[in-house]
Amino acid sequence: MAQNETGILSIITWIVGIIVSLAVGFALIDGVIAVPMLGIVNVIAGWVVVVGAIISVIMAIFSK
Repeated sequence: MAQNETGILSIITWIVGIIVSLAVGFALIDGVIAVPMLGIVNVIAGWVVVVGAIISVIMAIFSK
């Protein structure tokens, strides 16, 4: 029983991480949040986060 609960908790934690990553990534891209004095690096960092999250989802789907 404990092993099953740990698996469910891991999945929920992973899903929340993906949602937060996408939210932060798109906020960086749109300029809603920014690191001061970095300019265009904020947009690049946003795209890196979004692409990384999408790759993570694809890898998780194909690993099962």
